Amino acid sequence: MPFQLPNRLIDPKSRRPRRAAYALPTLFTAGNLYLGFLSIMKTFQGALAVRTGLEGSVPDFEIAAKAIGVAVLLDGLDGRIARLTGTESDFGREMDSLADVITFGIAPAVLAFAWGLLFVDFTSDPIVRDHLMRAGMFVCFLFLLCSAARLARFNVQANPVPKNPGRPDRKYFVGLCTPAAAGMVASVVYAADCVPIGSWPLAAAWVALLGMLSFLLVSTWRYRSFKDLNLNSPRPPLTVILLGSLIYLIWNYSQPVLLAMAIAYVGSGIVVRVAGLLRRFTRKAPPPPQPHRQLG
Repeated sequence: MPFQLPNRLIDPKSRRPRRAAYALPTLFTAGNLYLGFLSIMKTFQGALAVRTGLEGSVPDFEIAAKAIGVAVLLDGLDGRIARLTGTESDFGREMDSLADVITFGIAPAVLAFAWGLLFVDFTSDPIVRDHLMRAGMFVCFLFLLCSAARLARFNVQANPVPKNPGRPDRKYFVGLCTPAAAGMVASVVYAADCVPIGSWPLAAAWVALLGMLSFLLVSTWRYRSFKDLNLNSPRPPLTVILLGSLIYLIWNYSQPVLLAMAIAYVGSGIVVRVAGLLRRFTRKAPPPPQPHRQLG
């Protein structure tokens, strides 16, 4: 067993985890699901508050964005706990996927529409408002659809290989994972002080970002999964220093740091893919084979 459970959680006869041990990762999944529900409810409340005259930063939007951010952390923990305790199950995987559709599909799509499109000022050109609102609603639905398709593909593929495979000693996601896409949406909202977008050019850029995230979700581009990191092995002092510095920066400068982390991860797959294409096009073609001359 990869992780030694307390004796109370081990059946002395079979030496296997008791049923209570299987509830540990499920509790994290349930917390993930609750945070998605909380984000949706707070998005509705924030939209109502703006409609009734609230200006500037919207506290409910901030809670909705933070709920998605905390859910990203819980989503990374439930799988690791299941693997460390040897309590992986088909029920847990299906439960996790269903929770992810709500927390990282519906919740960020609703937040993206309410924060980025619902309160744009179109008094000068109502035609632009009509087209942008239709496009925005479609792209928000596309984000949800691509998130569900990404999760379905992850469940049915036993050993997926990205289109641009990397080092064999590292593990990768095929396409952008749903928590990273949802975290990108939440980090942008949080970094903007949760003030709804009021300018239609910014709203158009927001729709373009959502469209790009939707494409990355269903792409076959390579993204690091970090599942190959062994938490049981000793960590060098530099790793502890970097982790402590990151925690300090997030605690004191959460808005720019979380946004930078989201941009770095989302952009890493794009950079790797573009770099691979450039190497392919700039690679010199081998010389054509010379015709063989027969003697005599």
